[in-house]
Amino acid sequence: MAELPTLTPDNLQFVLLSFEGPDEYAMAGGLGMRMKELGLELARGGFRTHHVFIGDPKEPPCSRPENNLILHRWGQWLSEYHPAGVYAGEEAKLADWNGTVPSYVVDQLIGPAAEAGIYTAVMAEEWHTAHSVCDLSDLLWARGQRQRSILLWTANNVMGFDRIDWPRLNFCSQVATVSRYMKHLMWAQGVNPVVIPNGIPEQRLKAVPLQRVRRLRQALAADTLLFKIGRWSPDKRWNMAVHAVARLKADGADVRLAVRGGIEPHAEEVLTNARRMGLVVEDVKLPRLTKDVVEACEKLPQADIYNIRTFLSDETVSLFYRAADGVLANSGHEPFGLVGLEVMAAGGIPYVGSTGEDYAIPYLNSVVLDSDDPAEIAIAVHYLRDHPKARERIRKEARATAKRFTWRSVIDDILITKLEYVAALQAGNGDRP
Repeated sequence: MAELPTLTPDNLQFVLLSFEGPDEYAMAGGLGMRMKELGLELARGGFRTHHVFIGDPKEPPCSRPENNLILHRWGQWLSEYHPAGVYAGEEAKLADWNGTVPSYVVDQLIGPAAEAGIYTAVMAEEWHTAHSVCDLSDLLWARGQRQRSILLWTANNVMGFDRIDWPRLNFCSQVATVSRYMKHLMWAQGVNPVVIPNGIPEQRLKAVPLQRVRRLRQALAADTLLFKIGRWSPDKRWNMAVHAVARLKADGADVRLAVRGGIEPHAEEVLTNARRMGLVVEDVKLPRLTKDVVEACEKLPQADIYNIRTFLSDETVSLFYRAADGVLANSGHEPFGLVGLEVMAAGGIPYVGSTGEDYAIPYLNSVVLDSDDPAEIAIAVHYLRDHPKARERIRKEARATAKRFTWRSVIDDILITKLEYVAALQAGNGDRP
């Protein structure tokens, strides 16, 4: 395996390729937040970073939110005809992306860097970029610049796997993913990806004011407060959460569940099930500013489930994470499980599934659920209620775990090392990526 210099901001730049990005127009889920935070942290670490994404048609084609970060908004001429968001007009945007992005990246971003002796790490994300990263590799070989480029294609989920030419992708790039769980799922595609986990911004570690935490708990007036946030999707096991609350009530527990979902129709099924079990559901609209949220909660009528129907800022979400006795991130299929880490950062107790949450250790830093049985949640709630030392140990270890998964730590300790490995592998095998 050939030796290469250590990769540093002096000899390495990044090009991020993804449909989703930091514009509100381009934020459709976790991928947009991942790419936004990754780009910002790379730039703050001194790496010149370009992010190409399907941007807001009303924003400038290029902008610099940080000194080292350049945003390239792609397909804006198409987005003008599809104002609903990044995936509106998806097929037309995909065709435009595949036909134009590879040559732009080679001519305008990689080529000038290669002439200056600088390596380029291309991080392409999700199935929409799979074809273009292969074309990009082919074009780099034709220009004699492939050896100065490190190409990674990352799967954050299994969506669109049926539209990927896996043998070609595996030959043209290093396939990566975000957890060992996803790695094992991807073996079925004939690939063996490297694992580079997600991270969280360091601001998530900011301490939540305890006085505000106590007021929120008093406002919601329960011995046991649970919280759940996410899309209204069956994968998120909302019905399991609701059934657990009903079971806890039947056991005599004084319990409340606050939830914040999306706009998906599965919500109607879940809330109807809750009412059929005798649970009182109250729709809630909360103020946008965190300082006003507690006061608004103090005026709420008593209910078993508070269904929050308004936007919650990161600060407000962290308040609920810290105030709750448990945050039910109990998904049945979670490629990585970013919510669990965010709960840990706030000093909360996450109840996670047993799939992509590689960071979770049962009853050390979290509760890890092995089934879809609501009784498993209820038993864990009872146990932690009766064992205060275990509760405090989990909160303490959770914070320590979150600190190891900031984007700064992921970049310094994992990403750069993996890139050096891929670059050395590439240099030692001229016919391989």
